Amino acid sequence: MRRINVLLLADQDAFHPWCEDVVQAIGDRHNLSIFDETQPLAPQFDGVEVVIDHAGSVGTHEMMDAAKDARHWQVMSTGFEHFDLDYIKTRGIPAANCPGQFSKESLAETAMMFILMLAHQYRPSIETFRSRALYVPMGWELGDRNLGIIGFGASGQELARRAKPFGMRILAIDIRTIEPEILNEIRPDLMGTPGDMDRVVAESDYLSLHLHVNDATRRIIDARRIALMKPTACLINVARGALVDESALHQALLDGKLGGAGIDVFTDEPPDPTAPVYQLPNVVTTPHIAGCTYETSRRRAECAAENVDRIAQDLEPLYRIDI
Repeated sequence: MRRINVLLLADQDAFHPWCEDVVQAIGDRHNLSIFDETQPLAPQFDGVEVVIDHAGSVGTHEMMDAAKDARHWQVMSTGFEHFDLDYIKTRGIPAANCPGQFSKESLAETAMMFILMLAHQYRPSIETFRSRALYVPMGWELGDRNLGIIGFGASGQELARRAKPFGMRILAIDIRTIEPEILNEIRPDLMGTPGDMDRVVAESDYLSLHLHVNDATRRIIDARRIALMKPTACLINVARGALVDESALHQALLDGKLGGAGIDVFTDEPPDPTAPVYQLPNVVTTPHIAGCTYETSRRRAECAAENVDRIAQDLEPLYRIDI
């Protein structure tokens, strides 16, 4: 394997551990440099064969134009809606992401955390504790509750594996055919297609979203589908905010037409934490941290390092998003 030049476009606010893990994963096998915004741009891309772009949101058109020797552009995230994929295609540079298999455990655990917090009324319990009262509020057990999982890929499957031991019934939707061995292992109570979406939305006690954002999925949970949900149901979103019509969701929560929501991602980030909907006792929020674990950072760094090694061996990069 030959030694190649690699340029890391680092987000300085997230250097630890994300970019540090990339440096460690690549080690001394290649010539790795970190982009310095205080220095002239073009010379830093000379001879660079792989560009590693933290979260896909650091790279600019000017950088892509300067990357004349690049043979691969690595996005260090699962979603790539903030990355200008169309423009990178015009430059003829192959691009890849770090797909859901590298963050599946973290997303699934966060979704399960939301389900448990909502079932056992975490926020009202905090107020009860502060008032020195005991034995209230009452919660709900998860046995025989329907968990709808929209998008039965890596993180959706991991959530099902965690929910089944609680006795939850799994109603799953995916656009693709799921491998028989996975279905035999998890045994969802329903494995549906997009044509079954309304049924799953209507029957779920907890509805969890595990999709990429694209033209087909943007606002897939719209006002009509929110109206289909049980008034006691809870929506869980650890994927992307744009999957949901947030105005319709907020209004349903404010009007008491939904049982609650667990939200980690927002259409506009950061959201306004003073908004009335986020003050509701049946709404729990986290600041887009579902995929933020040390293990996810390490796995994504290893994914990027593997693609660097593949380019150095004149092999196709894995997980391409440009084809």
